[in-house]
Amino acid sequence: MFPMFVRFATVAAITAFFVASGARAQAQPEIQAPDLLVKNVTLEVVDIILKDKEIQKGDRKKVIALIEAKVLPHFNFQVMTSSAVGRNWDKASAEQKTRLIDEFKTLLVRTYASALASYSSQKFDFRPLRAKPTDTDVTVNVRILQSGSQPLTIDYDMEKRPGGWKVWDVRVGGISLVANYRTEFDNLIRETGVEGLIKALVAKNNSQGQPTVAGAQKK
Repeated sequence: MFPMFVRFATVAAITAFFVASGARAQAQPEIQAPDLLVKNVTLEVVDIILKDKEIQKGDRKKVIALIEAKVLPHFNFQVMTSSAVGRNWDKASAEQKTRLIDEFKTLLVRTYASALASYSSQKFDFRPLRAKPTDTDVTVNVRILQSGSQPLTIDYDMEKRPGGWKVWDVRVGGISLVANYRTEFDNLIRETGVEGLIKALVAKNNSQGQPTVAGAQKK
């Protein structure tokens, strides 16, 4: 249903950047600079992955729990969802918007859950932040260094909110994750309406949410 690039982009992006509540849970009163937040938390969560044998074996429940605890609080899913739905957002009722946000969030979590479990010690190059101290909308650049391949560029568009910096889009190799979903969502809404898009997301999430045995292949 969804483009292969979208799945790849989501996997690459979330592998590179686990914007976690862990750094904030250690009670730092000041808001961390976005580039430092990306770097510190990425390295912290990667360390967790490498030390957790259950995650490495593919414990899906543990992977999803880690994502929900560490990632979700720092993504602005309302902005991401409305941007992905695009011009059709105003066609949705308040109840439909809530369901779209919930299903879009679930889609992203379940799509990249397997990527977290299959992390294989990639190296990261955290680029210097090109922004003014007063900026409230910035892009954080990270490169994933892969042996035998060109570095993969990941750009995180982030905005400063009262509670800290939030991600509202991710670009992999210069291509926007939100924009790719927008194309697919627009096609679905044109064919089946907003309710049809919601049903398609529910079906996709249900298919990805089937229980699996750690380390076992899906049939």
